[in-house]
Amino acid sequence: MRSDQAVDDETIAPAEHLGDVISPISGGRVPRHVAVIMDGNGRWATQRGLPRRSGHRAGTENIRRVLERFGDHGVRYVTLYGFSTENWTRPESEVKAILRLLGFFLRREVNNLHKNNVHLRLAGHLEHLPERLQQQVLDALELTANNDGLTLNIAFSYGGRDEIVNAVRRLMQEGMGPDDVTEEAIRDRLFTADSPDADLIIRTGGETRISNFLLWQSAYAELYFTDAFWPDFGREDIDIALAEYGRRKRRFGGLGEDEPL
Repeated sequence: MRSDQAVDDETIAPAEHLGDVISPISGGRVPRHVAVIMDGNGRWATQRGLPRRSGHRAGTENIRRVLERFGDHGVRYVTLYGFSTENWTRPESEVKAILRLLGFFLRREVNNLHKNNVHLRLAGHLEHLPERLQQQVLDALELTANNDGLTLNIAFSYGGRDEIVNAVRRLMQEGMGPDDVTEEAIRDRLFTADSPDADLIIRTGGETRISNFLLWQSAYAELYFTDAFWPDFGREDIDIALAEYGRRKRRFGGLGEDEPL
């Protein structure tokens, strides 16, 4: 649903949904876990006559502002889709530029994240990254491992289908029998096992699909699409997205208390 569309009265959400928290800013309900598809960096750059790598850098620099605003609202988990398993097929120069930006982000932000009690996690294949970058990631994860504030999952070299296949392979390697395979068993072997399912998925850049992102974890997530390119997605955009989320009614396959049987 786009941010400029009217919200039907039937989408007003029940206050007792256990996954939500109360925003100290708005006083309204906000999701515990927000996941973001950070789209539009390249188009943002093209509109300005800049190379695509400039858009990716601008998008990287926006992460701190976005995390601060989500934290202001009391959001406890944020997952950012930084680089998909399919993105490896992009031109080599663009891939290298994005890998450099991950290193840039870690060098510039990890101490600030640690200072603000953020727990950093990687969702994806660490082994696909260059060795030097792997070590940077491991150092950042170790530094923030004991923090108990906002959890930031960076989905990098990540794909939703690949994640599920990876979880099933782990079950088989552990010798688990068919009768022992449960939703909980699969969930506990996902990259995001330490985080609850996503409550809200935001996609910037005007596209209206989830692009192989958190396929398992988004089973009952609310979806929010905005035309704003990721580098331009700021505090006001976040406030609007969270306000709309607060107006949604989440039934999880059941009926609301005020609905007839």
